[in-house]
Amino acid sequence: MNWKNGLAIMAISATTALASVWSYGKFVEYQQAGSQLSGKIPVNYAGFFGNNGGGPGPVDFSGAATSATPAVVHIKTRIKAKEIAGNQQRQRNPFSEFFGDDFGDFFGGGPRIQPEQRASGSGVLITDDGYIVTNNHVIDGADEINVTLTNKKSYKATLVGQDPNSDLAVIKIEGKSFPYLLYGNSDDVKLGQWVLAIGYPYSLDITVTAGIISAKSRSIGINSKQTNSPIESFLQTDAAVNPGNSGGALVNTTGELVGINSAIASPTGSYTGYSYAIPVNMVKKIVTDIVKFGTVQRAYIGIVFPRDEISDDEKRAIEKELGTSFKEGEGVIALDVATGGAAAAAGLKKGDLITKINGVAVTSGAELQEQVARFKPGDKITLTYKRSGKEATANLTLKNKVGNTDMVKSSSVLEKLGGELADLDKKIAAANDVTGGVLVKKVGSGLLSKSKMEDGFVITGINGKEVNSLEEFKEAIKSIKTGNIRLEGFYPGFEGRYTYPLKLTED
Repeated sequence: MNWKNGLAIMAISATTALASVWSYGKFVEYQQAGSQLSGKIPVNYAGFFGNNGGGPGPVDFSGAATSATPAVVHIKTRIKAKEIAGNQQRQRNPFSEFFGDDFGDFFGGGPRIQPEQRASGSGVLITDDGYIVTNNHVIDGADEINVTLTNKKSYKATLVGQDPNSDLAVIKIEGKSFPYLLYGNSDDVKLGQWVLAIGYPYSLDITVTAGIISAKSRSIGINSKQTNSPIESFLQTDAAVNPGNSGGALVNTTGELVGINSAIASPTGSYTGYSYAIPVNMVKKIVTDIVKFGTVQRAYIGIVFPRDEISDDEKRAIEKELGTSFKEGEGVIALDVATGGAAAAAGLKKGDLITKINGVAVTSGAELQEQVARFKPGDKITLTYKRSGKEATANLTLKNKVGNTDMVKSSSVLEKLGGELADLDKKIAAANDVTGGVLVKKVGSGLLSKSKMEDGFVITGINGKEVNSLEEFKEAIKSIKTGNIRLEGFYPGFEGRYTYPLKLTED
């Protein structure tokens, strides 16, 4: 073999080697692309790989946990033991002189004792002067609320206000310079984003668990247990949450509050994979209303819409009734439009498909509720909708529940009760072996009328506190703003003691 042939063979070998390397590189690129034959990085991954050096780095939650845990508090509540009527129908007990009142309930009219109840949950300090947000179900009906911080200092808390619709409540402890959490932005929360759940499960000490956001705008129907007008648009996570975590914090990796942990989806009552938090942007508005006005300023569009996902059969029935067709997930269908409501005033009709509020897409009833819950009566919004396939916009001025734009005032408990009240006559008091009380001369049309109370009832206690006169009754309810109260008393001439629970917070 001469030197020329040798060079030729070497050149061919080198060329073949280079071609093999190039071909292998292209093969690997093709394999990485999978079925995406172009071999290019998909748009939804381009920014991720381009901005993160080819992939995510190690995640450390210690900074967020250290910042957030001092502002998450342990809440313990107590409901005092009380008498309740076994049968609210009044009747004389003909055997009481033989057997005593302990047998009264056997005959349908006597009292029985509901034992003392204690429970615990979590809460989040949101100001340095002691305002705390928690779940309504954590403190509802409590006679005493105690708060313990991570430094083991304990405080008596007072109820500022509550909103069963969203399952939120605000309580307050007295003091200054408390640690508190900064609000984040729940609109910026993304699927797959790391979050931490912080609280006091099973009355344990402060506990931190980690997970990701697995869904947004979830509605699971749990708030309907405590209200007829539930608002649900939960952040769903797989961070472990158990009984006692309710009212605690859901924070991002920078320690900002993005939600208030509220519920779990579980057949056992313990965590089995999903937990739900109220988005902080909704929390901010509701808490601000409660602190500023004493009650939530809830705005209404004035339409009826499906709150939950609808089946194919339900969709076909709606389309047949309204004479229109729509795609599930494209928007929120208006099943009806209330006369005199904001939507009707703006020209919306039954069958319109609402797709955006102030430019934010809404594809479900939960998303629609979440957006509207951020506004108050009198606020103006732009609503985008489709009618017969054509898109249009309308400017709405939101209204309150009664159909105007006024702010809702928090009236006193006495005003809410209604009725005609007077001091109990001393002779009637002596004949019934009591020192005094408040006679309900007429139940009226207020909250008293929503109970089974009848004219002639005598109130001798409120929430376990004895009252002997109308003045004492007024003094006892001065500090009560919202929540539930219990009126205890009797009917002159009839056996048994009676308790009437009343719900002060409107749906």
